[in-house]
Amino acid sequence: MFIMNSFNKGIILTSLGSFWWGFLGVIYFKFIAYAGPIEVVVHRSIWTTVTLLITTLIFSKWFKIKEIFNFKKKLFILFVSGLLIFTNWSTWIYAVWNNQVIDASFGYFIMPIISIFFGYFFYKEKLSKKGFFSVFIVLVSILYLLLTNFENIPWVGLIVAISWSVYNLLKKKVLIDTDIGLLVESLYLVPFVLIIFYFISQNNYNDFTISDPGLMVIFMMAGPMTVIPLFLYVKGVELCGLGPTGMIFYITPTLQFLLGYYMYNEPLNLDKLVSFIFIWIAVFIYLKDLYEKN
Repeated sequence: MFIMNSFNKGIILTSLGSFWWGFLGVIYFKFIAYAGPIEVVVHRSIWTTVTLLITTLIFSKWFKIKEIFNFKKKLFILFVSGLLIFTNWSTWIYAVWNNQVIDASFGYFIMPIISIFFGYFFYKEKLSKKGFFSVFIVLVSILYLLLTNFENIPWVGLIVAISWSVYNLLKKKVLIDTDIGLLVESLYLVPFVLIIFYFISQNNYNDFTISDPGLMVIFMMAGPMTVIPLFLYVKGVELCGLGPTGMIFYITPTLQFLLGYYMYNEPLNLDKLVSFIFIWIAVFIYLKDLYEKN
């Protein structure tokens, strides 16, 4: 019998967020990639902030923002996590724009391994023998890829993996609502991205203009397209831990990989394919273990 406890809720939320990132997110940001990675990440930051301000107003959560300002440690952690999420967004958008979706998916394959390590080492989350075995297979597959393609290491993937994994670690240390935390992080970014947008517009490099309402709406959708999956995933982490959600997140790179190869015709050599096959086997073993436990 399936019981909707906190753990199962976390698995469902993370799965939905992962699907959104891996499929809907890729298609959307690929569609607006013609504007260039700099302008896209600027709009993503601005409209994410606007979206969160609206949701905070609707759900009357302003008092929670005031509470945060009473804790300097939380403010500092959110400042650092804000820099990490901006780094993650910028790198991923660059990868989509530069036809490196498969390389980005490589980073997302690595990311859960780091998350599992953090969950086990820092938070003492349990990991079964099957879990350890699946992690070992993933590690071997990644080492194989690095050794056989050292000259073509997917740096964008590595940056995406490290920034997002550390981001998740920090979020576990800040006991506030996911949307409020992201709003504070986004507010830290707003002055910086507004300055960037000013220089872009002054040099006529911007595609966003009030004379084209349809295009404005498309760019403004970057807010909801970011907030919804991030909220789902981070909330899932809070409910069931870094380890399980780290493995569930493999939905994202798998879909990215398929889109990059089949829809966007990105190149894929045999070594990468072999590595990815081993990773998928490891994911299957771990998810089967989770299912048997729940």
